[in-house]
Amino acid sequence: LLLLCCTEEAAVIVSGLKNTDVFMGESATFTCELSHPGVRNVQWWLDGSPLHNNFVTEISEQDGRIHTLTLNDVACHDSGTVTFRAGSLISSAKLLVKGILLLE
Repeated sequence: LLLLCCTEEAAVIVSGLKNTDVFMGESATFTCELSHPGVRNVQWWLDGSPLHNNFVTEISEQDGRIHTLTLNDVACHDSGTVTFRAGSLISSAKLLVKGILLLE
């Protein structure tokens, strides 16, 4: 009797999130690339609060490996830590939203 056990190679983060600075009203985009598709339980967070796909928060996936979060029309209160989680994989980066200084 021959038993074969095939274990799927665990995914790893190929390219993690990068710290991003933007001005108020602009969009901030974060991208995380995984080694292969099929990772379940993909989630995005901002300062510990889960993010969901809507008109302000755009969450997309390309080829099951490249995961992108775009925060549109950001405000100063959006500054914080963005976290990407896929299964047991985690990548985080800082978002800094800068105010616009008007000189008279």
